[in-house]
Amino acid sequence: MTELADSPSPAPPNAGPRLTYLVKQLEMAERACMEEVLAPHGMTLHQYTALSLLERRDGLSSAQLARRHYVTPQAMNQLVATLERDGLIRRTADAANRRILRASLTENGRATLAACHAAVDQLERRMLAEFNSDQEQEFRAALERSLRGLADSA
Repeated sequence: MTELADSPSPAPPNAGPRLTYLVKQLEMAERACMEEVLAPHGMTLHQYTALSLLERRDGLSSAQLARRHYVTPQAMNQLVATLERDGLIRRTADAANRRILRASLTENGRATLAACHAAVDQLERRMLAEFNSDQEQEFRAALERSLRGLADSA
């Protein structure tokens, strides 16, 4: 049996875990920690993400939120209904198309989000505690380049 010339060579045995595995481990650990620091504020990671999106871009519809949050429209509709019920957002009909409801943060939503941001800031400081400022900037830049690389290949 001969190897194909195009087949990738296996990683050396002492190279450590695959980079994709480390990225997944970091993502899973970060998600668990995020849920933990958000829970005292009555917030889930999905709720925090939706509120953060609205903070950056007020007046998004549920469909726009779903696309930006990478969830189904059905899941976002349930999430938005919960956020509205809890008084964190309000929805108003779009002036041009009354069937579209635009979401905005309420004062309660802004206050809750500010408390959550403070908790997440502490978590990020903990995650980056062993980085100096140059390493932190390099890490951020490497992650952004990685994301662009995957987006460009899609």
